[in-house]
Amino acid sequence: MHSRPHPTLTRRIAVGVVAVSALAAAGCSSSKSTPAGSGSSTTPATSSSASAAAFPTTVTAKNGPVKLAAAPKKIVSLSPSATEDLFQIGAGSQVIAVDDQSDYPADAPKTTLSGYKPNAEAIAKYNPDLVVVADDSSQIVEQLGKLNVPVLWFDAANNLDDAYNQITELGTATGHAAQAATEVGTMKQQIDAAIAGTKKPASPLKYYYEVGTPGNYSATSKTFIGSIFAQFGLTNIADPADKTGGGYPQLSDEYLVTSAPDLIFLADTKCCQQSAATVAARPGWSAIPAVKNAAKGTVVGLDDDIASRWGPRLVQLVQQISKAVNQAQG
Repeated sequence: MHSRPHPTLTRRIAVGVVAVSALAAAGCSSSKSTPAGSGSSTTPATSSSASAAAFPTTVTAKNGPVKLAAAPKKIVSLSPSATEDLFQIGAGSQVIAVDDQSDYPADAPKTTLSGYKPNAEAIAKYNPDLVVVADDSSQIVEQLGKLNVPVLWFDAANNLDDAYNQITELGTATGHAAQAATEVGTMKQQIDAAIAGTKKPASPLKYYYEVGTPGNYSATSKTFIGSIFAQFGLTNIADPADKTGGGYPQLSDEYLVTSAPDLIFLADTKCCQQSAATVAARPGWSAIPAVKNAAKGTVVGLDDDIASRWGPRLVQLVQQISKAVNQAQG
C-alpha cells in the first residue's frame, strides 16, 4: 500500500485520485474534465446487456470477497476512476448515480453524492444493488452492509497491475468480463508500446512531478504515479525529500533549484492554473535545466484528472510522458 499524503491533500485521494493536488494549501478548485484528444483507446464503450449466465459470481475487492447473485442494474459509483472503468467496459447503462467528482465521461449521471464523506442514507435513496467506493474512512462499507447493499471497495491503485485488476473485477461484477478483458489487453498493448518506443538516455533524466502549488507538493516513486514514471527509468527528485515516508513531500524552491530536474510535469494545470509560463516566472527557477530548455517541451502540462486517476485514460498519460522524454533528448 502507498502511504497517505499530507493532510491538505487527503480529500482528493479519498474521492479517487492518486496524483493529488494541494487544493487546500493552494486555494484551488478542480475544474470540469473534458474528453481528451484523439489516438486514445479510452472513448467510452457502447453499453450492452450484462450476461445473466455469468451470475451468481464472487468479486474480490479490498473489503474481501463479495458475492453477487445477479447482474447489478442500479450501480452507484463513488470513485471517479471506477466511473471511467464502468463506462469504458460497457456497464454505463447500469450506472444510475456517480459522485460529485466523477466528471468523465460527460454523460455519467453526476450527483451531489460525496466519495470523500459518503452518506449511507443519501446513497440508499437510489436503491442501488451495487455501490463502488474508493475509500472507507467513514465505514461506508459496514453501513451499507447493514442495509444489505453489496459494496466493492477499490482503493487507490499501487501500480499498473492493480489498475488492470480493478477493471477486470468490475467486468466480472457487472457481467462485462469479456469487454473488460479486451480493454485491459488494449491498455497493456498501448502502454507497453509507448514505453518501448521511448529513447533510453545515456544517464537517467531527473524529473519533478508537481501535484499542487503554492508549496511545491510532489509525489515520490512509492506512489502510483511514481510507479508509472519508473517505467521510463527516470529519477524522481522528490524521493530523498520524503522524510516521513508519506509519499507526497513538500519541496522548497531551493531544493528544486539544487536538484536541477531535466523534466517538470505539472498535474495542477486545471486546479491551480499552472503552466510553463507560470513556472518560468517563479523566482530562481530560471536556473533549472527543465525551465532553461522549456522550448523543447521539458515543462509538461498534464490534465489533472487523467494524471490523478487509474482508469482507462492512463494510456494517454503514458504516451504524454513518452513524448516528453523523447523530446528532452532532442
